[in-house]
Amino acid sequence: MQFSSDLERQLNGYGLTTAHILYRIPDFEAVLQTFVWQDYDLAPDFPEMHKFLDFWQTRLDGPLHSVRFTHQRLIGPNEWRRIDGEFRLQ
Repeated sequence: MQFSSDLERQLNGYGLTTAHILYRIPDFEAVLQTFVWQDYDLAPDFPEMHKFLDFWQTRLDGPLHSVRFTHQRLIGPNEWRRIDGEFRLQ
């Protein structure tokens, strides 16, 4: 499903997902490097994060060591409401 804006994604249940990825450097496998990925994603299946990790494993050389992630919905259905009103200043 294609969304036209970040606000529209949030209203459709998407939240901000941040993944902290540790991976091994291809030439020095004893050394771990870190990468932070962030995007709007849909819990609990996280299709966007899984798509990115699948891309990583098929296209990039650095093998994954571990992935930690957090997810936070920024706008919930009960937090969004229409308000009628107008403020006039001078």
